[in-house]
Amino acid sequence: MGKGRLEAFSDGVIAIIITIMVLELKVPHDASWEALRHLGPVFLSYVLSFIYVGIYWNNHHHMLHAAKSVNGSILWANLFLLFWLSLIPFVTAWMGENHFAQLPVICYGIVLIMNSIAYLILISILVRHHGENSVLARAIGSDTKGKISAGIYAAAIVVSFIHSWIAFGMYFIVALIWLVPDKRIERKLSEENGGHHLS
Repeated sequence: MGKGRLEAFSDGVIAIIITIMVLELKVPHDASWEALRHLGPVFLSYVLSFIYVGIYWNNHHHMLHAAKSVNGSILWANLFLLFWLSLIPFVTAWMGENHFAQLPVICYGIVLIMNSIAYLILISILVRHHGENSVLARAIGSDTKGKISAGIYAAAIVVSFIHSWIAFGMYFIVALIWLVPDKRIERKLSEENGGHHLS
């Protein structure tokens, strides 16, 4: 079956997720720097989560660009990913409002690692659907970057029991790793199309 509806639905859900997150940034009633300072943890949480949602949207876009079609398993795997992405606004707000207290930071890490696992599941089902010799399969490779990220999330959750700010820093490190553009799929598609640039 075609992939158009899956892409459109995913884009819509991700847009709503970002909208919900920004609505959690409440306007201070006091026009002072002190009022803004109190919003610092909420804003910092928002920035990190915005980066994460942006990374997932970007990679999801490239992955589906390489896909030729989808099936029922892919639709459910995509919904599983969107479910975990939809929890990001809740844990973001909870973590920010409580100034990175231990339990919210742990729960934030759990949501991040579940997003990572859901994305890996979606990739594996897409590769199985398109075949091990497909452009998508060759572009993804062993997905070392994704597996390393999941490992850092797991370590950060453990570290949260000792010091939540260190764990939050580890979440930021993973985001920075993914901010470096991942050109695997784009490069493979470009090769398949005779070197023409793809957007």
